[in-house]
Amino acid sequence: MSTQWNRRDFLRRAAGTAAAAGLAGTGSWAGTQPTPVGDMSRRTLGRTGLQVPVISLGVMNASNPALLRRAWDLGVRHFDTAAYYQRGRNEEMVGEVMQELNARDEVVIATKIYLPPERRHIADEEVRQFFLNSAEESLRRLRMDHVDILYVHNVSDIDYLYRPVVVEVMQALKQAGKARFIGFTTHRGMDPCIAAAAERGGWDVIATAFNYSLGEDKDLLQAMARAHEQGLGLVAMKTQCTQYWYREHLPDYFQRFYQGEILHTAVLKWAVRHPFVTTAIPGCTTFEQLEADVQAGRTLEYTAAEREFLESRNVRAALSYCRQCARCVAGCPAGVQVPTLMRAHLYAVCYGNHDALQAALAEIPPGAGLEACRDCQTCRVTCVRGIPVAERLAELQRIVRV
Repeated sequence: MSTQWNRRDFLRRAAGTAAAAGLAGTGSWAGTQPTPVGDMSRRTLGRTGLQVPVISLGVMNASNPALLRRAWDLGVRHFDTAAYYQRGRNEEMVGEVMQELNARDEVVIATKIYLPPERRHIADEEVRQFFLNSAEESLRRLRMDHVDILYVHNVSDIDYLYRPVVVEVMQALKQAGKARFIGFTTHRGMDPCIAAAAERGGWDVIATAFNYSLGEDKDLLQAMARAHEQGLGLVAMKTQCTQYWYREHLPDYFQRFYQGEILHTAVLKWAVRHPFVTTAIPGCTTFEQLEADVQAGRTLEYTAAEREFLESRNVRAALSYCRQCARCVAGCPAGVQVPTLMRAHLYAVCYGNHDALQAALAEIPPGAGLEACRDCQTCRVTCVRGIPVAERLAELQRIVRV
């Protein structure tokens, strides 16, 4: 798909991401007798035996090495990156800082291999070479001979997760010592993939989207609990599910939830208080965000203010956070891949992440993206959870000129 970028609109949106905050829920936490790491506590990541703080760092949106140094000072010992974050620059930054701190033996480093969905049909040998080459390039950028966790990135279906060549090459990388442990990340179709991993095995760690908007998803909660019972390490991502644009699309009644301070720490605590979650990997772009994240890991007990916030707001993200259920697709006569476009909108408007936006759009086959929306006078797509799909598609078209 050929696109032009409305950079002014994109950068305007990106500038607002520093103020991004999140929704929270009440959750439940069975204390695991954590041991201290600086001011934070740590847990064991499933059967891997890796000890990680309850709050780790998702480096995806960070571009300032000083943030990583400060995270180290605050007790963060798990850093999560990926091969395509910032086109490899993210891994390079992580590698440089870890080398500078002489910290390699004291940290858990995770990275990811991303084969775009439109290429997942290629021949087995091509898949094998792609994975091997990607792993070697990541290690070169990280200045390391191995990573602690190597993920297959963005898994949404069991067929890809258990495609024999994918399992074989990941196991081969583990056996060769390139990765101590292997896993996968999942943003949609989470519960069937997690449930399959719990029953069929072959994986050590799962990084899954998990936030307050998913707090009533019984299938997901049961799958995560089962995976934990089977010894899989569970890492929570996408924990902060509210962004500044959230307020723009909610009815007036809900605006009261956004008056005054939104307690970022309450959101994060809600996720990691679940006994099957070992750690969360919230992203940050400012020192203020980093300090707030780490503060949540210093004690998982809610403060009076956090508890009052959770009880008084009683917010669900159902009206604004896309769960990628894909139930909306049948309502589009043109067959547009609405869930992927909703994720692209998230990257553009909430994260201000140009590279992730491009990667999401590149997943969409020709004819199933924004270009297919041009001839529609009225969008017929409706979301069962009330997300304003048409508004977001229109906003995305203002950013991406097809």
